[in-house]
Amino acid sequence: MKHIFYILLNFYSLIIFCQNDIKTDFNKIIEEYESFEHYNKNDFPLGDFSESRFKKEYEFYSKIQDKLSSISSSGLSENEKISYHLLVFIIENEINNYKFNIRYNPILSDSGFHNSIIYNVRDLVNEKDAIRYLELLKAIPLYVEQNIVLIQKGIDIGISQPKIIFKSYESTYEQHITKDYKKNYYYTPFINLPENIKKPLKDSLILKAQKTITKSVIPSFKKIKSFFEKNYYPFTRNHISIASTPNGAEYYKNRIKFYTTLDLTAEEIHQIGLGEVCKIRNEMKQIIKSLNFKGDFEDFINYLRTDEKFYAKTPRELLMIARDISKRLDEKLPEFFKTLPRKPYGVAAVPDAIAPKYTGGRYIPASGKSRVSAYYWVNTYDLNSRPLYTLPALSAHEAVPGHHLQIALNEEGDKNIPAFRKNFYLSAYGEGWGLYAESLADEMGVYTTPYEKFGQLTYSMWRACRLVVDTGIHAFGWSKEKAVDYMSKNTALSFHEINTEIDRYISWPGQALSYKIGELKIKELRSKSKKLLAEKFDIHDFHEVILENGTLTLPLLESQVNKYIYQKLSN
Repeated sequence: MKHIFYILLNFYSLIIFCQNDIKTDFNKIIEEYESFEHYNKNDFPLGDFSESRFKKEYEFYSKIQDKLSSISSSGLSENEKISYHLLVFIIENEINNYKFNIRYNPILSDSGFHNSIIYNVRDLVNEKDAIRYLELLKAIPLYVEQNIVLIQKGIDIGISQPKIIFKSYESTYEQHITKDYKKNYYYTPFINLPENIKKPLKDSLILKAQKTITKSVIPSFKKIKSFFEKNYYPFTRNHISIASTPNGAEYYKNRIKFYTTLDLTAEEIHQIGLGEVCKIRNEMKQIIKSLNFKGDFEDFINYLRTDEKFYAKTPRELLMIARDISKRLDEKLPEFFKTLPRKPYGVAAVPDAIAPKYTGGRYIPASGKSRVSAYYWVNTYDLNSRPLYTLPALSAHEAVPGHHLQIALNEEGDKNIPAFRKNFYLSAYGEGWGLYAESLADEMGVYTTPYEKFGQLTYSMWRACRLVVDTGIHAFGWSKEKAVDYMSKNTALSFHEINTEIDRYISWPGQALSYKIGELKIKELRSKSKKLLAEKFDIHDFHEVILENGTLTLPLLESQVNKYIYQKLSN
């Protein structure tokens, strides 16, 4: 008997020892992944965009992938298992990105390598901040040169964006080609330098800024203009589908998998979209009926697009209304959430430099280590395309309970979550949560008129239409005109917004699918939890489960909710 006892003791000791080895090996992989130096940040303040850097990354990711494949996740803790599956997902995507040559196409309809620099333009708080910003400006010429080399390679092998998305694209670079350095957007942080910088140093910094804007920034944007107009537009593709590019059909399948995190085909997503459009349209019709409106669905949509009472008169008015809505949303958070973020957010206008091609609003996060707030940006350009009845839904999505709540909590949350997970964002989870937040705002009492509720349904319909339009364009040969017509007939979005959105779907295949697919999964999991838990269901607990682990793939999210249900039923 004693002999058997020692055999069992040794057996279990061996299991524990092996599990500890697995944990150690996995933690070493995480440490190696997180400490990898992509490039020297002192040499490349804006990033290194050389082929050698991308090849170095590909080789590193391939090595990490091999190491991960040798580890069994069964010996890991629950938190470690989540980290394992997410790291496998991330590494696989990085390797696919290299194989599909996406580095050759750093351009979208509403953004690109050249106007992403704009996010560095912020108020300067001290001398160190000002010097760092000057170094970024000095790095622009190399940054531009490296990106132009990559884009030219893309054109040479047939990887580029279609001509049709570049209407008015010149605004993204021409406005930075100024005769007076003081009128250049990149000079604005030097206009009101903080009082803690003494005058002699202020004068020195302003002189350096003048030289840098004049000799580095403006010439770089002239080079960008010349490249786009002489080397890009005349030689880029005409067909809008990604399938028209080399290996494009396979790339689209890959993007569906990445952006939805599910095993869905384009046909399945298209059909889901058609079903959602039909369901939401019926809800919209009920609101129109309740308003005793004289006319059909199209007449009502036209009424919303053209009646001036639905639009702000000035940018200031639009911002004031957005701030009021945001504060009303803030007030309701404790009724639905256990944990709230410490990081505040502000409401500000989209910078003029990027507003014409920008979306209606966007969340701009801020590092938890920084002394600046996050921001909910509202686009005040072309006020006739910014309806007030959709502003509550937009605010719920971009600020709270949407992106700000989710992203800030992810950054501030569990200290046992590795850094790579805190910096990771998946559209199916993040945008799915943002869209879910729009419907949650209805429960919070934020939609105060039938028109605002219709606005929320319009946003929901917009995301449902994306499932139809994105797959239509990239898998089923839809033209831009067909996509615009479909969106126009089914949403109350302005024509400006519709065209901006369609251009975005053309230039960013698959990303638009993530919103509605993610929202449907979260709603499905909430419905399942309520049904199985009955009186044990608590909305605070449910939201805690959805948010506490940070960004997850939808299968991982479902697994966490299933565990929550099981634990609740077991108590």
